[in-house]
Amino acid sequence: MRRRMGWGALCVSLVWAMALLWAIPGHATEPAPLSPALSPYSKAGDLSGTLTCVGTDTLTQAMTLWAEGFGRHYPNVKVLVEGKGNTAAFAALLEGRAQVAPMSRLLDENEIARFQAAFGYRPTPYAIAVDALVVYVNKDNPIEGLTMDEVDAVFSKTPRYSYKNFTKWGQLNLSGNWGEAPINLYGRKSSSATYQFFKEHALRNDAFKTGLKEQADSQAVVQRVAEDRYGIGFSGIAFATPDVRMLALANDEFSPFVEPTTENVKNRKYPLRRYLYIYVNQAPRKILPGDKRLPPVIREFLRYVHSQEGQEAVVKSGYLPVENWIIEHALTKAK
Repeated sequence: MRRRMGWGALCVSLVWAMALLWAIPGHATEPAPLSPALSPYSKAGDLSGTLTCVGTDTLTQAMTLWAEGFGRHYPNVKVLVEGKGNTAAFAALLEGRAQVAPMSRLLDENEIARFQAAFGYRPTPYAIAVDALVVYVNKDNPIEGLTMDEVDAVFSKTPRYSYKNFTKWGQLNLSGNWGEAPINLYGRKSSSATYQFFKEHALRNDAFKTGLKEQADSQAVVQRVAEDRYGIGFSGIAFATPDVRMLALANDEFSPFVEPTTENVKNRKYPLRRYLYIYVNQAPRKILPGDKRLPPVIREFLRYVHSQEGQEAVVKSGYLPVENWIIEHALTKAK
């Protein structure tokens, strides 16, 4: 039997909604605390030149903040930021049109093979932020949360349990005017990493229902759900607004709901967690020794992103900072 929203849960939801009023604009979770072990960025002499960043729209705000902060340290470095998507990011890195490629996924084997054929080595990823994909509903929707099977039954064309093929809110135990109301689906375009991640981890690689209304970017998904009382969609945690609610998820009907809070994402309790990356063209040490593997501008940009200032920009963008061991590994790898 599904759990209905009682007064206690309703009060929790109201408190959570009130928290949106003081959260960073566009972000619905409490800001993630930075580790006190993170070091402030230390400037490395004078640099000049141009650094082009072509990447996913998921990281456009973070890229902009990094560019501004890095520019304050190095006013003679011009940082160009383009949010064109993961596929465009890889193409720009491969063709030398970008030195930095922020991505919301790891490259696939075909992309890696193409890069290796061109350069003789693999592209180098740096994990730079922690993200969570969230199931959003309109703020007026009273549903408490969904199990992962119910998420599958809502979005999948062929749910893993065939008798659960939900198309109306009444099938999720909502009553009154909600009973016969249609479930209107919103999501990212099939070419996006967010679409692919949700398909793999929420639908177990089943196809989406044909009624999914695909949106050009993450913010548009949330906007459409905010405008549609009967809408439901998936997007990144950083794009929440007061006009939508982020649903708690449960692994199954016997498990507790887990809210997409900073603490739950950090502790890996929330099920739809992922890393965000920066890819660079970095030769291995056996090909180029020492600091010759990366031009100084790229090396210092990576140091900045993994510094206290750089991870503060990650938090301001609505994401979580990466773990300390990842920072330490990245700083060693960038040398």
